[in-house]
Amino acid sequence: MMMTNRKTSMITLGLFGLFFLSWLFPSSKTNFLSILSDAQALQEVSPTGFFPKQSLDKKELVDAQTKFGLDLFSTLMTKETGKNIVVSPSNIALALSMLYNGASGKTQQEMAGALAVKGINLEAFNQANFALEKSRQTDDHQLQLKIAHSLWARQGFSFRYQFLKNNREYYQAQITNLNFESPESMGIINRWMKETTQGKIGEVVEKINPHDVIFLINAIYFKGVWQTEFDQKLTKEKPFYLSNGQNKKVSFMYRDGEYDYFENSQFQLISLPYAKNRFSLEVFLPKEGISLESISQKLTVGQWKKWMSQLNKKEGILQLPRFNLSYEVDLKNTLESLGMASIFSLSKANFSQLTSENAYVSAIKHKTLVEVDEKGTQPAPMSPLQVKATSVSTSEDKFNMVVNRPFLCIIRDQKTQTIVFIGVITEPG
Repeated sequence: MMMTNRKTSMITLGLFGLFFLSWLFPSSKTNFLSILSDAQALQEVSPTGFFPKQSLDKKELVDAQTKFGLDLFSTLMTKETGKNIVVSPSNIALALSMLYNGASGKTQQEMAGALAVKGINLEAFNQANFALEKSRQTDDHQLQLKIAHSLWARQGFSFRYQFLKNNREYYQAQITNLNFESPESMGIINRWMKETTQGKIGEVVEKINPHDVIFLINAIYFKGVWQTEFDQKLTKEKPFYLSNGQNKKVSFMYRDGEYDYFENSQFQLISLPYAKNRFSLEVFLPKEGISLESISQKLTVGQWKKWMSQLNKKEGILQLPRFNLSYEVDLKNTLESLGMASIFSLSKANFSQLTSENAYVSAIKHKTLVEVDEKGTQPAPMSPLQVKATSVSTSEDKFNMVVNRPFLCIIRDQKTQTIVFIGVITEPG
């Protein structure tokens, strides 16, 4: 247990994810604030060599992040029954990975267990995160995935040298010291978030409390346009059937063609590619009488890989609701359920690799904005939606997928197989 006569410090994590499915926004470069550091506040610790022999590869880290994300999502579903849920597990894992560099003892063990990286050398873990994140980010006029990390500290707060070094070098974190007594500090942090998320999220810090010493804020921004757009003229209002037995009229988009598709006795699964086939939206529609919860409970790393491998080209018709929603959650209870309890306890948290002060996490907030509509690019000459010359289909062979009841959706990075976003839509907004 840490000494209780030391100064108490609170750490707040803010995790903000956006994904805009098939909606075009102007491209612009994010202007990051200058990196500041208080040299007198750094406690010198001999730095270790950078990039030793790697003992954790990207695929293993993706599996670990997938396990963490599916566990987190399944736990959220039990706590947020009947609600729309959309989270970015990879972004949450990255923020916790940054914090993990400051943990020791039982706190470190709990975090390693929840993140599925027990027994992994810290530097190898950081190196794998660095390599994976570098391969994930992309930026062009059709497809953008931007991830930014920032650490905002109260002026004069004493960090361990190695914690700052690791977060700068492995996570490219912007580290800024601010005078938290000044009302301008909130504006600086919120302005960074607004610029990073293309103006979609503005206010992330509403108040700075006297014991707040660190705001660790991560932002993820995804903009994707469909490889093949939905024809807006075919969008029509139809009933969407809610889990409470009621229904509401929503706008359904319509498209037919050849898709990556899989169906079993439990659900229909379709994969919709974005431009350049780098990312895809996986939509799971439970069969009548099958609950979303029963499908989410089956979502293990192995089962996820198996279902993805069972996708095959098939012609059919898709009707998908257009929706726009916002989701915000404090992940404290969820992470405690996953075994990460001591980080939130003043008496039990051990962040001795972060600071010499008595620090604990006060909140981990996650906010996601979602927009799905018809916009997209024209199909490429070798579009995967084109019908193969050798295929012959009859109307009886074609599938019909009408997503008119609660469904599960996942944004998948085809290059790394990372789950970028995962959610359930119980009531399209």
